[in-house]
Amino acid sequence: MQISKHRSRVERLVENKISFAANHVELSVYDTYESTNRVKLASNEVLFCAMITGKKVMHVDSCDYHQPFLPHQSFVLAPEQTVFIDFPDASLSAPTTCLAIEISREKINTVSEKLALSLPSDFNYQKQLVHTEHNWQTQHCLGRLLHLFSENEAERGYFIDLAMDELIARLLQQQSRDLLLGAVKQTPDQNGLYQAMHYLETHLDEPLDVEKLCKISCMSRSRFFNQFKKSFATTPQQWLQARRLAEAKAKLKAGNQITAISFALGFKHPSQFSRAFKQAFNVTPKDYQLQALKADKNDWLLR
Repeated sequence: MQISKHRSRVERLVENKISFAANHVELSVYDTYESTNRVKLASNEVLFCAMITGKKVMHVDSCDYHQPFLPHQSFVLAPEQTVFIDFPDASLSAPTTCLAIEISREKINTVSEKLALSLPSDFNYQKQLVHTEHNWQTQHCLGRLLHLFSENEAERGYFIDLAMDELIARLLQQQSRDLLLGAVKQTPDQNGLYQAMHYLETHLDEPLDVEKLCKISCMSRSRFFNQFKKSFATTPQQWLQARRLAEAKAKLKAGNQITAISFALGFKHPSQFSRAFKQAFNVTPKDYQLQALKADKNDWLLR
């Protein structure tokens, strides 16, 4: 694989970088081979980052943000936003590796218009950093992009463009959901849909009660489903399942028992929970818990 050949040429111990360019986008892989702190990173365009191996600690002083960055997570910086990075565990034998994709605003706007993502008219969109866990579909998309960028095929640009459309669409939908969810938590009484979402968030362990949600939101059944789909690009049942599984990830990382997690989040049996988790993330709860404890060994993109 061409990218492995490039990565074997170590020219610097901190943020050893290899880059591949295409139309409206540049992909880079960074390897760091020694522990260090406060390494500056910024871009004139939107910068999407995904951890491959190891651990970083991200510091965004402008919003007092200081959080660890691990494999299976996405970190998106707005244009001109600066992050300072610590590498607590990097070494020659176990480098910290990160994938970064710089995406032009023109490309993002094009995909956004195609998606026609719907947000409430009173929702204040903020172009700030996004730090979230991504699903196995996004991981697969990133792996495909990494291979495409390192190829020299005649159709390389066409396939990169298609894969970037998919990645941007997933990121925009995730960001919209995260921003809306944050607004729901901060101002649950702002409108009917927010109230219904707040109820879902605080009753993850209960079966979906559509009639109750319609009553809370003061909407008919058809209008509620229509508004929900427009705002979140998913159904209430799919949303509830996704939120349960997201909470399950946090509990697994905290070392909670799988059986206790399954019942606490409304699953009828641990086997039902395990099937749903495997279907969503392409890994079993037990294996995910082990990987979370040994994140530096989870080289899922470059295998």
